[in-house]
Amino acid sequence: MRAAGASETSLILRPMRWPEDEPFLEQVYASTRAAELAQVPWSDEQKAAFCRMQFAAQHQYYQEHYAGAAFDVIEQRGCPIGRLYVHRGEREIRIVDIALLPEQRGCGLGTRLLAGLQEEARTTDRKLSVHVEKFNPALALYQRLGFQAGADRGAYLFLEWTASP
Repeated sequence: MRAAGASETSLILRPMRWPEDEPFLEQVYASTRAAELAQVPWSDEQKAAFCRMQFAAQHQYYQEHYAGAAFDVIEQRGCPIGRLYVHRGEREIRIVDIALLPEQRGCGLGTRLLAGLQEEARTTDRKLSVHVEKFNPALALYQRLGFQAGADRGAYLFLEWTASP
């Protein structure tokens, strides 16, 4: 386990345990789609089935395309609160996915996690990158932390951060 912080607000990153973590990870995924799905005239059961299907497809894609990545569950005080998937390449650290449960958002935890990745990128002389949906509220966080738009890929922006010389 790796700590990301100190004391009462310590964040622990632990490797995902499959299939035990699957229900929690589905919950995290569904929480990231809640606002979008609120506009769809589906029943709660239909929305839940859609999220399960989309989560399964996303999970399979990540496992296939980011072999060797760290697929971690974020814990605080022993409780899972999110996920952080990171692929570390020779020249780049790619944030594959980062998501916190809604009640954990806006509390500075994402900033702490990203600052830790920025420090890792700085000390290993690598770029830090992430794809972010244009409507994602976290886009402002990335911009505040110095990420720059590298490419516009339709619904997504490809953002990069490099340490200043």
